[in-house]
Amino acid sequence: MAKYLVTSALPYANGPIHFGHVAGAYLPADIYVRYLRMRGHQVLYVCGTDEHGVAITLRAEQEGLSYRESVDRWHAEIKALFDRFSIRFDVFSGTARCRYHAEASRRFFRVLLERGWVTERVEEQWYSEASGRFLPDRYLQGTCPECRHETARGDECPSCGAWIDARQLGDPVSLVDGSRPVLKETKHWYLDLPGLRAAGLDRWLQGADPERPHLPWKPNVEGHVKAMLKDLQERPITRDLPWGVPVPEELEGAEGKVLYVWFDAPIGYLSATMEWAEDQGEPEAWRDWWQDRQTHLVHFIGKDNIAFHLVVFPAMLLGQENAWDDRPFVLPYSVPANEFYNLQGRKFSTSGGWYLDNEEFFSRYSADAARFHLALTAPETADSEFTWEGFQATNNSLLADKLGNLATRVIKFAARRYDAAVPASDGSLDRHPTLAEADERFAETGDRLSRNELPRAARALIAACDSLNQFFDALTPWKLAKSEDSADLALCGACIERCLAYLELLSRRLRPFCPDSSDRLRVMLGQAAAGGGDLWGEEGAGQPPAHLPEGAALGEAEVLFQKIDEETVANELERLARRGGRGEE
Repeated sequence: MAKYLVTSALPYANGPIHFGHVAGAYLPADIYVRYLRMRGHQVLYVCGTDEHGVAITLRAEQEGLSYRESVDRWHAEIKALFDRFSIRFDVFSGTARCRYHAEASRRFFRVLLERGWVTERVEEQWYSEASGRFLPDRYLQGTCPECRHETARGDECPSCGAWIDARQLGDPVSLVDGSRPVLKETKHWYLDLPGLRAAGLDRWLQGADPERPHLPWKPNVEGHVKAMLKDLQERPITRDLPWGVPVPEELEGAEGKVLYVWFDAPIGYLSATMEWAEDQGEPEAWRDWWQDRQTHLVHFIGKDNIAFHLVVFPAMLLGQENAWDDRPFVLPYSVPANEFYNLQGRKFSTSGGWYLDNEEFFSRYSADAARFHLALTAPETADSEFTWEGFQATNNSLLADKLGNLATRVIKFAARRYDAAVPASDGSLDRHPTLAEADERFAETGDRLSRNELPRAARALIAACDSLNQFFDALTPWKLAKSEDSADLALCGACIERCLAYLELLSRRLRPFCPDSSDRLRVMLGQAAAGGGDLWGEEGAGQPPAHLPEGAALGEAEVLFQKIDEETVANELERLARRGGRGEE
């Protein structure tokens, strides 16, 4: 069995996250991790909040809170949303709260500096005379030098997507005090990305490093990487900020400077693993994941993070070569980056009122239905969106009708006809062609999950349910049960036994998508689902499931997914339009 170290992008602890974030980087990882574990692989799933940087300091200052109070508030709220979605991490830490993070980040910096991969430079930076402070890029707003967009940030233009040298920003204004800043000299340290590219990054990216193999990059991932490599330059890795990981104090000019958030944030994956290892009572166990060449490192991210996870962080890891106990770090094996996930034709916007209220949503709707719908509509290769009409169709037509209704009518029939127990089967239906179609679709479900193709995996699972419904309808057990012919009665028993056996298989195939509904289905199956619920198994991969023990007691049927009516959808659309129109927070 293989070993997988899975990460999801560290969400900024400067505000709530929304369904778009969940669909892009967190639910796909959780489904993948659940699938891998059911296949028997060794898996560690690492995440936490990104708690440094300008976005954090700006939000805290706006809220009138200390930086620590602000990140603690949003860390708790973000984790609560993950809990509601049943997204389970092995460790969920944070870059300001992890006891290993600051020292690990400084160690990365020192190694890179000692090896010549970091240089220092005195340069001009915007300075607010009104506030008496240097202004990091996100404290600035002005005109984009590329497209002339008038409200570009100091680091990136939201209109054309260009990375901006803040000194080239036209007509800059301080977002702290509204003043016109001036340029003033300050010292900073830079990471030599071109040098690291020549020293091994390029070779690895091209798949030519036999010691560090990786899967082929997705087209959208490769496109972003090629665009960045066209103009790869040294990047600053320090900032003048009051909050963050301090630059090593032994360096001249380090006072008042912290490591740039994009430098220390990915190190958060490593430091969180160190924290997890100590909590397990094995402080050095982190090395078994980060310094074992058998480890498959998989990053789940949104497309805006591709450059950092495919170029910057791998370069930082390569620059540490054999500096940590003479063992190199692993590099990414796969980076299944997703595109953006929108809401009802527009981008999610908490400040603009265009979002799904988490409290309201989970008080009314099934988390499992949300998980399945986000998987079905995941922005795998192109931007996609959540619509209330689409969510209703997934919940009603796919989950309630095709999956839930199959389970309830089979189990209710068995309760009436066979006293809620598994009937005998003569095996005559084991190779029925419709069941063979279900076998193929179940096999496809696993194949698609292994390749992080969530929409196609979800569709394959529903296609398997279609085949099972067709099997039940074609055999008409309700008619066979009324026959006085012993052959018909035997066929009826064989039909119901096969349906129950495939429901047990379905409960396992459903688990990565809908863990709670999977558990409830297994309760409905009673003794017919004894054991094996956490194992994927090989049934459904061209082989029918084994026969269930005759006489095994079944549980009671229940509704797995409650339907959503048209009035409810209309009310939700009206509520969204009203909130978005007001632009309320």
